[in-house]
Amino acid sequence: MLQEFKTFIARGNVLDLAVGVIIGAAFGKIVASLTDDVIMPFIGLITGGIDFSNKFVVLGTVPAGYTGPMTYAGLKAAGVAMFGYGAFITAIINFLILAFVIFLIVRQANRLLPKKEEPAAPTGPTEVELLAEIRDALKKD
Repeated sequence: MLQEFKTFIARGNVLDLAVGVIIGAAFGKIVASLTDDVIMPFIGLITGGIDFSNKFVVLGTVPAGYTGPMTYAGLKAAGVAMFGYGAFITAIINFLILAFVIFLIVRQANRLLPKKEEPAAPTGPTEVELLAEIRDALKKD
């Protein structure tokens, strides 16, 4: 079992997957920053200063002794039940950007990688011809 595990780990696919996960996590942070720090403020500017990260509906009650900011992050840290539709919109935009960039990368990789050639047609006799030869040989006996 240990030998099978070593063989499994030594395969290129597993190493490629590990590298892809690490790079994907780092790229996810870049996309999150792009969305949070560049795109969403621009959308807020277009929509008249709306800050989507602070758009929420309070579902529970705010604790009586709470003196922190009445923001999504502050109330979430206080444990208040909320429907954070602004954070959800931001997450959707993050996903769409990430999916589009991955699509572009895969599309470009498919263009650069050599196309797989179709396997050559068999050059020997076909199955039907072999069966006919066997039949003829059996008739002679």
